[in-house]
Amino acid sequence: MKVADLRPKTDDELTDQILELRKESFNLRFQAASGQLENTARVRQVSRDIARIMTLQNERKE
Repeated sequence: MKVADLRPKTDDELTDQILELRKESFNLRFQAASGQLENTARVRQVSRDIARIMTLQNERKE
């Protein structure tokens, strides 16, 4: 996900997307703990997407 894709979204849409990504992150951590995780790179990708969205939200607050 790129920042250019996120900029046109509203604050509510970004908040919803963070919630979805956090749920996915939880599920990925659970799969990793139980040894069922196949795509290990997805964990890093999801956490970076969350950080991108949070950074964008902080930029809008200023």
